[in-house]
Amino acid sequence: MNIKDMCKSLRLAYVADIYEKIPFENETQYLEALFRKEFELREEAKAERLIKKAKFANHKNLADFQWGDQVRFPPQIDCTELKDLHFVSKKENVVLTGSPGTGKTHLATGLGREACKKGYEVRFYRVSDLVDILERMWREGKLQQFRNRFKKVDLIILDEMGYIPFSKEGAELLFQLITDWYEQKSIIITSNLEFSQWNRIFVDSRLTAALVDRVIHHAHVLTFSGDSYRVSHALSRQNY
Repeated sequence: MNIKDMCKSLRLAYVADIYEKIPFENETQYLEALFRKEFELREEAKAERLIKKAKFANHKNLADFQWGDQVRFPPQIDCTELKDLHFVSKKENVVLTGSPGTGKTHLATGLGREACKKGYEVRFYRVSDLVDILERMWREGKLQQFRNRFKKVDLIILDEMGYIPFSKEGAELLFQLITDWYEQKSIIITSNLEFSQWNRIFVDSRLTAALVDRVIHHAHVLTFSGDSYRVSHALSRQNY
């Protein structure tokens, strides 16, 4: 049995490919370095699998996000604690509100990617797409099957809440799903609407109030202000 076969039998995914590249000082150092690299590569591969499963809409990451005065934090959380993802382990929510183009989706996606790197199961949905899926699952009699898909998910990102109003059926189905997640999962929501304006998208005022109550009960609400990055970038290019 050769090295590759032995590694396969021992379920060492990377040792056979890297063992010749590890510097040797002594036996203990070599083995520690070899197995540490095996662990690192496993974690990287796991993170990539989780990122793929999350189905993010873009490749934005936290390192590229420009923190500035446009983001207003609530008193109970700051930039560092947000990036450390303590809210996920506590099953708390984060709501990002403000004008379009101010960085809400970028930050939400960046936090989601960081969560994947830490081993959390994440799912990303544009809210309008999620409601379409829920309505289709309902018509096909597969709603419960779809809801069960989230049992092992730790963080759900709901992007663009408020851009498109829902039908009464769609609003009720989304409410049921968020009720499933209440105090069981963390949710990040991006929206161009303040909570007082959510009745524009949820036609039933009582359902709107109940939904907002669940969303903000354990939530950190960040407010984004300023001009759209996309518009500013387009204008700056025209000035050259």
